[in-house]
Amino acid sequence: MASIRALHQELIAKERSAHEITEAALETIHQLEPKLHSFLAITADQALAQAKQVDAKLAAGEEIGLLAGIPIGIKDNMCTKGIATTCGSKILQNFIPPYESTVTQKLAAAGAVMVGKTNLDEFAMGSSTENSAYQVTGNPWDVSRVPGGSSGGSAAAVAASECVVSIGSDTGGSIRQPAALCGVVGLKPTYGLVSRFGLVAYASSLDQIGPFGRTVEDAAILLQEIAGYDSRDSTSLKVEVPDYSKSLIPDLKGKKVGVITETFGEGLDPVVEEAVRKAVEQLAELGAEVQEISCPRFRYGLPTYYVIAPSEASANLARYDGVKYGYRTEDPEDLMSMYTHTRAEGFGAEVKRRIMIGTYALSAGYYDAYYLKAQKVRTLIKEDFEKAFESVDVLVCPTTPTTAFKAGEKTADPLSMYLSDLMTIPVNLAGLPGLSLPCGFDSQGLPIGLQIVGNVLREDQVLQAAYAYEQSTEWHKKSPKL
Repeated sequence: MASIRALHQELIAKERSAHEITEAALETIHQLEPKLHSFLAITADQALAQAKQVDAKLAAGEEIGLLAGIPIGIKDNMCTKGIATTCGSKILQNFIPPYESTVTQKLAAAGAVMVGKTNLDEFAMGSSTENSAYQVTGNPWDVSRVPGGSSGGSAAAVAASECVVSIGSDTGGSIRQPAALCGVVGLKPTYGLVSRFGLVAYASSLDQIGPFGRTVEDAAILLQEIAGYDSRDSTSLKVEVPDYSKSLIPDLKGKKVGVITETFGEGLDPVVEEAVRKAVEQLAELGAEVQEISCPRFRYGLPTYYVIAPSEASANLARYDGVKYGYRTEDPEDLMSMYTHTRAEGFGAEVKRRIMIGTYALSAGYYDAYYLKAQKVRTLIKEDFEKAFESVDVLVCPTTPTTAFKAGEKTADPLSMYLSDLMTIPVNLAGLPGLSLPCGFDSQGLPIGLQIVGNVLREDQVLQAAYAYEQSTEWHKKSPKL
């Protein structure tokens, strides 16, 4: 499927209508979903109605924005008024929100056409999209492999051209990791840049909504639309959103790039390392001054995250008790029985695991030993990044330690699965922007991701580095043959 800008030009020139573009996306979804399973819900009627509105504006001679008439997928943990929002969980199987999330509201106002709600690991807890209560999404490059997670459906849908762009959420790497495994661009913005109002909470101090696209420009256009202050989100930043398109410059003269030394070594697939090292050389050829940078506490990100995130999840998921909305167990004996059976039947194994870890870490006698200590280490990790950005503009490293693994390969070993987010988690702990884009393929034709990390609110520098690299390579032009 063409880029946002190319489709926009076709619409303006009346070479294609929004209705035709939407029908083409829905036809691709119809053909691929039996084997890909990217979507939990396909909103064909609403999509065609939204496309019709865009065509009516064009017929009336009105100007339209870049996103008008563009097919988009929305991760199914963002509230969509009148459309089921399940979070990939049985406990929310019949939940139809009475309100719209800020992000989907902004996209609808921009004329974007929502073709469906994408699959995810239950409550965004996972790295493979195998934890969904409904289906397992395949990787478009090899459907026997995982697309990454938790935003695997959103990444796979873009890679397979089921939609032009999509929206995901990233708590510990859930946009960048699937972007790397599916060979697309995924961007996690600075914490607070994009409103979380209407995003079903997993870990509130870490969650952030962001874009997927086939190109850096598509991700930048989508970010431009969803970024900005929202009074309904207490963590939303009151900052002016710059014009990100001005950052899309194809050279890096005068820019300083730091390579995080702690991300190379044991556990990193040699093929991934080789591709990332070549990408760093390419950045130097584009004019960047490259240097090695140490973030000594980087390796503590994983254990820190798996105390803080489950603790916050334990508190956030306490609301699902069968009383007000969502799934409720049948014929409970009493109130306590209703609570326990509803949660036991409604939550999957990984969600229960994280709730138990979090509840334990927050319990009397363990709070100081685990949760408080994790918060202190989080501060140290943030300080490492702050020191690094005193001498460089952006940091680079692999997005994931390996390429996409086989479905079922790591489901019996949660610790092995958690290591998939080794490179991405510290970025969330520090609240920084991070982007993954393709930088090569392994011998089996599976994509490899390069992660670019910026300082707080320096999405412009991240996008410039990513765009310059992308324009000097051919990786983004490759598509899976499904």
